[in-house]
Amino acid sequence: MNFLDTILSPLYTAVSWIIVQFHSLFSLVFDQSSGWAWGLSIFCLVVLIRICLIPLFVKQIKSTRNMQALQPKMKAIQERYKSDKQRQSEEMMKLYKETGTNPLSSCLPILAQSPFFIALFQVLNHIAHNRPVGVLTAEQVDSARNASVFGAPIAAKFLDSADKVAELGAVLTDVRVVTVIMIVMMSASQFYTQRQLMTKNVDLTVKTPFMQQQKMLMYVFPLMFAVFGINFPVGVLIYWLTTNVWTLGQQMFVIKRNPTPGSLAYKQRQEKLRAAGKLKEDPKEVEAREAADAARSRRQQPKRQTKSQRQQGRTAGGPGGSESLEKQDTGGDSGGAARQQPKKAGEKSGQKKSGQQRKGGAQRPKHPSKK
Repeated sequence: MNFLDTILSPLYTAVSWIIVQFHSLFSLVFDQSSGWAWGLSIFCLVVLIRICLIPLFVKQIKSTRNMQALQPKMKAIQERYKSDKQRQSEEMMKLYKETGTNPLSSCLPILAQSPFFIALFQVLNHIAHNRPVGVLTAEQVDSARNASVFGAPIAAKFLDSADKVAELGAVLTDVRVVTVIMIVMMSASQFYTQRQLMTKNVDLTVKTPFMQQQKMLMYVFPLMFAVFGINFPVGVLIYWLTTNVWTLGQQMFVIKRNPTPGSLAYKQRQEKLRAAGKLKEDPKEVEAREAADAARSRRQQPKRQTKSQRQQGRTAGGPGGSESLEKQDTGGDSGGAARQQPKKAGEKSGQKKSGQQRKGGAQRPKHPSKK
């Protein structure tokens, strides 16, 4: 037993015991050695862990919102003490203490379930090598080792060789197809979860570095799942896919019931409550909004006319009609003639002048030497 096994041995026992209990329950419906009995046991393990983590998830929501609200103040502190990092850190800690905000609270659910994830990974790794672990007996380990989901053994990985997969009674192609599909679903669910957070549940009135970080994570996390997923056994992929779907559903519930103030989801919820008459608002805000709506409705917009209507307006002498056109034509001609007259006069005078010059040039006396 290595150092990691020694440290995580209690977790191995806990995880394996939970799986065995759920397996005993699902064995009443499915065959004991079937992938459904073992796969659903892992699924229920995830659900149980996530239910226990709901209080931490609530703290995560509060901490994330507090961090969003503090971003402008944090940015001001960074600009003010940009040359003094120690003072900057002290002011940041003071701000956290005054507002009761813990930056690590947003990471609590992930940190809390990480030991269970590592423990499950090691339990499945022991099963793949046909070694008893925790409360799993040798018979149960052999049953779990040969159990498969859609042709892929629970203990198999994408990078396993064909010989190793054959030892588990499966075909390499089936294992890789199933693992690729699960990795794609896992990455897609992670991406959609982060995208939903950015597009619907972020205060759009404040542009902060926090938003840029979240936007970057929207692409980084799915990529990480895709890269590391090829090293995960099928059982771990079941675990991670289940926890991603749970996170997505949990976030959808929170966005619908308690969205972040200033976000798109918050505005949509306010409009819905206002339309249903369930929203209690400040009378001054209602009066200001009604005044703005009334001013907007009184604003006259020019009507768009068809081509035939414009032609009728011209023949009727309306705006842009024949009379105005005639005035424009006559005015344009007279004005043009008046403007062009000096030019013509100038041209004539210029012609006369040039003619006189030519004439004068013709009468120029000859050189005395040529007389």
